[in-house]
Amino acid sequence: MFEKLFKLKQNNTTVKTEIAAGITTFVTMAYILAVNPNVLSAAGMDRTAVLLATCLASFLGTVIMALSANLPFALSAGMGLNAYFAYTVCGAMGYSWQTALLAVFIEGIIFIILSLTKVRESIFDCIPLSLKRAVSIGIGLFIAFIGLQNAGLCVDSATLVSLVSFRDNFSTSGICALLAVIGLMITAALYIKNVKGSILIGVFGTWLLGIICQLTGIYVPDGESYFSLLPTFAMTDFSKLGETFGQCFKVDFGETGIFNFIIVIFSFLFVDLFDTLGTIIGVSTKANMLDKDGKLPGIKPALMSDAVATSAGAVLGTSTTTTFVESSAGVAAGGRTGLTALTTAVLFLLSMFLAPIFTAIPSFATAPALIIVGFLMFSSITELKMDESNFTTAIPAYLCIIAMPLFYSISEGIAIGIISYVILNLVCGKSKQINPLMYVLAVVFVLKYIFL
Repeated sequence: MFEKLFKLKQNNTTVKTEIAAGITTFVTMAYILAVNPNVLSAAGMDRTAVLLATCLASFLGTVIMALSANLPFALSAGMGLNAYFAYTVCGAMGYSWQTALLAVFIEGIIFIILSLTKVRESIFDCIPLSLKRAVSIGIGLFIAFIGLQNAGLCVDSATLVSLVSFRDNFSTSGICALLAVIGLMITAALYIKNVKGSILIGVFGTWLLGIICQLTGIYVPDGESYFSLLPTFAMTDFSKLGETFGQCFKVDFGETGIFNFIIVIFSFLFVDLFDTLGTIIGVSTKANMLDKDGKLPGIKPALMSDAVATSAGAVLGTSTTTTFVESSAGVAAGGRTGLTALTTAVLFLLSMFLAPIFTAIPSFATAPALIIVGFLMFSSITELKMDESNFTTAIPAYLCIIAMPLFYSISEGIAIGIISYVILNLVCGKSKQINPLMYVLAVVFVLKYIFL
C-alpha cells in the first residue's frame, strides 16, 4: 500500500527509512507544542486550547502535504509569526486575539486563491537557481543559529551574541549547554559513521544524558526556566478547545479599524508567503528534489496544504500554520516522500493525548540535530559559482545567506537577495537574466520596507 501511495522505490527509499525520518522531523519540531501555547498565552489565549489547536492544525496540514504532494515536509504554527500575532497585533496594536485569528483565517483564504491561480508557483519558478541554493545555505545557518540558542550556547551580550559561561549557573544553564556540546559530538560521530537514524539517536541520547544528570544531582531544575527532564503521564483536557474553536468569527468590526486590519492581514500574508517559499526551496534543494530547471514537481499541492492548514488552524485557535524548516532534519535522515510527513502528522495527533511526554524533550537535546542539519544544508555552498564572472549572482546569494541568521528571518533573506539580484544585474548590463516577475517582487519588497 505504501509503495503504491508514496512511490518509495522510485524515490530510492524504504518504509523503515521514511518512518525514522518522520519521527526525526517530529522530535525536532516538538518544541512548538511547548513554545506556541506560551507565546499565544501572552495574547490572552488558553494554553491547553492552543496546544490542541496546534496539534490538530499540524496534523491536518501535514497529512494534506503527504497525500497530495508526496513530499517529506511537515507543518505547524510558524515561529516568528506567532510572536508577531501575540506581541505586535495583540500587544502593541491592541487587537483582540479573536481579531488576530480572523486576519490569519483571511490570509489562508487568500493563499488558497493564489495557489489555485498558480501565482505562488510562478513566484517559486521565477527565482534563479543561484538564489534557491543561497536560500538552502542561509536556512542552514539560520537553523544552526536556532540550535545554538536552544542549546543555551549562544547568549545575549554587549556584542549582541556570545558564548555562554559554562561555570556560571553550572547546575542549570551550564550543564545544559555542555550536554548540547556532548550531544553534538555524538550525533556528528554517528552521522560520519553512517549509522542509520543517527540524528534521532543523538536527540534521545542527549535527553537520556540529561535525565542521568538530573537523577545524580548534576542538573538541578529551578522551577522557573529549567524544569524536570523526566516525562510525566498526565492527560490533556480536551474540552479546552471549545475556548478558541470558531472564535475567529466573533469579531466586532465596530472596534476594528478596517485599514489597520488590512495591514495586519497583509503583514501575515507577506511573511508567511516568503517563509514558506524559502523553506520549501531550501529543503527541496538540499534533498535534490528540484528538476533540471530548478522547479519542484508537486509545488502546487505543497503550497495549497499550508494555505488550507492556515485557515483551518485559525478556526481551531492557533496562529499561522506553515511549512517548517525542521523538515530538513527528516530529509537529512533519509526522508524523501509523503510517508515521512504522514508519520510526523500521526505523531502530532498522538501528542494531543501524551503531550507532556513529547514536550519533555528539552531544547538542548534537539539542538544538536538542528546544528548538524544546518551543516548539511550549508554544504550546498560548494555549488555556488563565486568567480568574478558570476559576481552579479554570487553577491546577491551571499547577502541572502548572511541576512537569514543575522536578521533572524528567512523572508528577510529572500527579500534582500531578490532586491540585490535585480539591482546588480540591471546596473551591470545583464537585464536579460532577470525574469520579469523578479522586477515585480523587488518592487513589492521595497514597498514593504517603506510602508510595513
